[in-house]
Formats: sequence, structure tokens, C-alpha cells
Amino acid sequence: MIFNKDTRIGELLEQAPEKAEILLNMGMHCLGCPASQMETLEEACAVHGINVEEVVEKLNEQ
Repeated sequence: MIFNKDTRIGELLEQAPEKAEILLNMGMHCLGCPASQMETLEEACAVHGINVEEVVEKLNEQ
């Protein structure tokens, strides 16, 4: 699966649960929150003040 800024957190965790560690290490500690499941990576990054392009790059490099 190729990830982009429009990928929903819930979809990402369903398709590639091993990627949760990357998100947690980048400061997204809300992965268990039900509301986060419908957020896109871009929306979640905006809330946490994280650069979405860096997140997408890290998710796609492994």
C-alpha cells in the first residue's frame, strides 16, 4: 500500500498495523482514539503540528 496525505488513519492501521510505531514515534499518540480512525494523515498532522510530508515519506520508505 502506498500512503499519501489523504490516507485515513483507520485504513492505514488496518492495512499496515506495523506502521503504527512510526506514527507514535513522530508524536501521534492518538491512534487509539475512535475519532482519529476517520482522520486523514494530513488532518492528524495538522492537529499535532507535524509535517505531513515527512510522515508520508517515512511510511512509504519501509
